[in-house]
Amino acid sequence: MQLDPATLSWEAAYKYLNGAILPRPIAFVSTVDGEGNTNLAPFSFFTAVAANPLTICFSVMRRGTDGEKKDTLVNIENTKEFVVNVVSESFANQMNVTATEFPHGVSEFSESGLTPVPSTVVQAPRVKESLVNFECKLTEIVHIGDGKGAGSLVIGQVVQVHVDDEIHFDGKIDTHKLQPIGRLAGADYVRVTDTFEMVRKK
Repeated sequence: MQLDPATLSWEAAYKYLNGAILPRPIAFVSTVDGEGNTNLAPFSFFTAVAANPLTICFSVMRRGTDGEKKDTLVNIENTKEFVVNVVSESFANQMNVTATEFPHGVSEFSESGLTPVPSTVVQAPRVKESLVNFECKLTEIVHIGDGKGAGSLVIGQVVQVHVDDEIHFDGKIDTHKLQPIGRLAGADYVRVTDTFEMVRKK
């Protein structure tokens, strides 16, 4: 089978992306707007960029209902900062609540029962329940397309890292204690429990 993306609706193209690029880690992004209202939302188009300077990125797709920018993107455009919180299985259900399309101004922290705690450098709060938090200053936003199905790649330099003592050892993070989850297609998620090792040849 061969597919020409130009012949697909954005919904159909999205299903091929989600069904083939997996598992995908989840960037649980907290922001604030100009009035100090908090926002919290999960994004599974997420990865690392560089270690020097420490940089990560995630992509925010336009809303599928009306093609408008999501609050997360608008907040970052205005404040130039955000926090990426790592999602563990222990609060997966609460994370899922925040994916609801709430009206502007409604705090996903309140709706989900998750706890906002002050960050060290940026104004956006961290998620207390998250065992790893990356406070970020905006580096660049790259807009791809316009309207429904379009996206914006948000690149941020990490200015502060928070790691829970329970998962930290020898300058590293214990994956089994972190218990991260990832997105698959549709409503499916994955646990990072079945791992194997391959050592690179020198």
